[in-house]
Amino acid sequence: MFNIFMTAINAIVPIVLLILLGYILKRIKFLTGEFLKIGNKLVFNVCLPCMLFLNIYNIEDLTSVDWGLVIYSVVAVMVIFGLGLITCILTTKDNRRRGVILQCCYRSNFAIIGISLAAALAGDAVGAAETVNGVVAIIQAFTIPIFNILAVISLSVFVGKPEAQLDENGMLIKQSSHTDVKKILLNIVKNPLIIGIVVGLVFLGLRYAEVAIWGSPAPFTIKDDLTFLYDTLDDLRSIATPLALIVLGGQFEFSAVKGMSKEIIVGTVFRVVIAPVIGVGCAVLLSQFTDLVSFGQTEYPALIALFGTPVAVSSAIMAGEMGNDEQLAGQLVVWTSISSIVTLFITVFLLMSFGLLAV
Repeated sequence: MFNIFMTAINAIVPIVLLILLGYILKRIKFLTGEFLKIGNKLVFNVCLPCMLFLNIYNIEDLTSVDWGLVIYSVVAVMVIFGLGLITCILTTKDNRRRGVILQCCYRSNFAIIGISLAAALAGDAVGAAETVNGVVAIIQAFTIPIFNILAVISLSVFVGKPEAQLDENGMLIKQSSHTDVKKILLNIVKNPLIIGIVVGLVFLGLRYAEVAIWGSPAPFTIKDDLTFLYDTLDDLRSIATPLALIVLGGQFEFSAVKGMSKEIIVGTVFRVVIAPVIGVGCAVLLSQFTDLVSFGQTEYPALIALFGTPVAVSSAIMAGEMGNDEQLAGQLVVWTSISSIVTLFITVFLLMSFGLLAV
């Protein structure tokens, strides 16, 4: 049990400590508001796109894709998105907060801590961690683009609509529910994270096309033949997470909790309790009691990383850049990160108890 707890600690606490560092540096006036604003833009427009590009470009093997696992993961994400949409509409009337809550419901920190957490849960068998890492990389190739497309939709669909208003009798005043689909599609196309993903998919496709034409290995790769470019992109990727977390910590305000406590509770509970119950729980039920899917000790670590981790760090940056409640988004990153230490421990303990994870 101690090893399980330390796995959760080692995966999550570095995130919390970097947020705390940013908070302290801002309070002692080492960081300025202007720096935090520019840091947000740097992470969103440069560092995170580089990270997503390389995550996809570096996928080594698509020939052994477990399509059952991929389809299940995508469907589960969409189901959670639908339930999150209902939840955010029912729990707040503030349109700048609805998209933030919705994003928190389905968008986990899979891109950043998914591989390290899943590898820690793989067990000590020879090659187990490498096998699980391969599974995570495959799921990331499909779910990370979906996360970011849904994020653009989430953060666009409510912003710009008038707030709900009541007449003197307490009845809702009828308002236009028109959604600017063209604007949403334009936001998707222009989003730097989407661009990074698409470019990564294009270069990944070109690499596989080379293999198909010339044989393995590919005669030209960015990593081997344009090393200076690859190393530059890799350096930008390496600073994306720590810089994002420090900037987030600098913007964090404990005093803001009081004015948004309901939204914080709703988003946090959905992200660290309801989402893993749906994503991991349904996987266990379908695998154990039906013939639709067959998951084991290789797949469950990846599913825990996908559905059980806190909300993505980039969600707060994206919320601010797209005119949503950045303060709430930052609060949700902090509180889901802290809470997930406990919920990840419980999830892993239960699956180990039933023999579904390596002890």
